[in-house]
Order: sequence, then C-alpha cells, then structure tokens
Amino acid sequence: MVGVTAGARSSISPYAVFDRASWRALAEGTRLPLDEEELRGLASLGDRIDLDEVATVYLPLAELLGLHVTASRRLWAAQSEFLGNTTAKVPFVIAVAGSVAVGKSTTARLLQTLLAASAGSPRVDLVTTDGFLHPNAVLEARGLLGRKGFPESYDRRALARFLADVKSGREEVFAPVYDHQSYDVVPDVRQAVDRPDILVLEGLNVLQAGRRADGTAPEVFLSDFFDFSVYVDAAEADIQSWYVERFQALRRTAFQDATAYFHRFAGLTDDEARATALDIWASVNGPNLRSNIAPTRSRARLVLQKAADHSVRRVLLRKL
Repeated sequence: MVGVTAGARSSISPYAVFDRASWRALAEGTRLPLDEEELRGLASLGDRIDLDEVATVYLPLAELLGLHVTASRRLWAAQSEFLGNTTAKVPFVIAVAGSVAVGKSTTARLLQTLLAASAGSPRVDLVTTDGFLHPNAVLEARGLLGRKGFPESYDRRALARFLADVKSGREEVFAPVYDHQSYDVVPDVRQAVDRPDILVLEGLNVLQAGRRADGTAPEVFLSDFFDFSVYVDAAEADIQSWYVERFQALRRTAFQDATAYFHRFAGLTDDEARATALDIWASVNGPNLRSNIAPTRSRARLVLQKAADHSVRRVLLRKL
C-alpha cells in the first residue's frame, strides 16, 4: 500500500500508517485556503503550528474527510432513490477527541476552516462538549468539581439527545455554551445548530463507551452518531509539559483578569506556577487521560500522533 511505513508491513494492523512525507503527498497541488494571520486566530494558546504543518497534516485530512462526505451524500441519494422517498439529508458528524493541551481544539477549528473552503463551500458548524459539562454549582453539590472533565462531570444524556436531534435532521438544535474565563457553563446562552452540511464535535471523552452510575451500559453511545472520528495523540510526558507551559502562559495573560475563575493563580512565581500545574496534572488531567481518554484511541477512524515539538510525526488511518 502506498504510503504505509515499513514497520506496518511486518505485522497485521487495523491501521494503515503514513509518515509525514507520504501523508503530505496526498494533497499535493491543493491550495491552502488560509494565511499566517488566520492560522494564528485558529491556534490554541501554546499549540505551536505553522502553515507548513497545516499543508503537511491537516490539508490531506480535510481532503480525505471531503471524500467521505461526498460518498455519504451519494449513498444518501442512492438510498432515497431506492426507497422512493425524499428523506432530508442529515449532517455529516466528525468527532475530534484527545487530552487536555494536546491540540484537539486547534485541530477542530482547522478542520472547520478547511472543510468550509472545500468544493461546494459546505456549511460547517463546530460544537465543543465543554458546554455539556454540568454547571459548577451542580458539580460542587455532587462532590465532582475536582473531577471536572471526567465522564461523570458531563450531562451525557443531554449530549446524546443533542446528537440524536442533529442526526434526525431537526431544525435549530441548541447546544449550551461554556466560558473558559469563568470556568462555567454560561446561563441562558445557547449555540444554534441548524442542519449544517458538516458538524465537528470536539471534546475529551466523545469516543468513550462509558457506563451509567449504576454500572450498566448506556443504550446509546455518542459514537453511534459519528460518521468519522479523529484522535489527537501524544506521549503523556509531552502532553504534561504542554499543559504546564500553557498554565504558565495563562498565568501571565487570562488569569490576570480579576473576574477570571483562576485569578488566584495570577500572583504565583514561575516555580509556584509550575508546581501548581504539575499538581493539577497529577490529580486530575493525568488520571483522566490514562483511565478515560487514552483507552478510546483505538475507537477512532484516524489517529494523529504528535512529537514533542507539537508536529504530527505520523498518521494512522483505520482500514476500510
């Protein structure tokens, strides 16, 4: 298979594995529809990325996703003709998963931008699952504020209903909105999703199977509503380092705002900030990654494996 690395040929794997050169070649000649200034507006704090990385990794991914969207539309048309009905076409849903600080938000925003600029100019909406976190008051009452981001901190029923409504073709489905500055869901503010061509859903645990509080499996999994899924992967030591760097950058910027939830960290010294970030990682983000997020990697259709410098070193694509 063209583009598969030598290591992949020596063993049976459900994935085709591409190095950077072979993956970039898949979109050779395709124009990059954004410039450096636009890219800066899409990249998350601390996520080091440039236009060359976009051309190498994310442009071929957008091209691949475009093929899947087109194939889905053709299948819908053929099925409608076969059944003799005019059932409305529903959005193509792409899930983007991965750890805190791994760069999944940048990935999701890049995909939204690149897909919207593709042939036919499809309408692409982006929703993050942060809005489906229970409000802080609810988490505090349940003793879960210190486990924010863990599966039990989300209103998973509401998220499943949202996706079910989207994939049913309902008009104006609403998603709650989260504010990172206040570290809470914004009361009475909702994002309208009105039958876009493509919906990108980004979140920590979107690929998780999960279990209810009583230990039983849910009747419906979020992945039942996904047409394609991407997992942004990296070594835990690298993600931890990126998280610490981001925490220190936020201490110098967003945390300086007196209204910010984490304003209490603004006055920390560099050493104190590093120690605090490492403690948060050790007690919250690290355990969540190991227990809940990383185990879902194998459920993704495509895995972006990052190196310590944030660049994607190889791409794993599940075979059809």
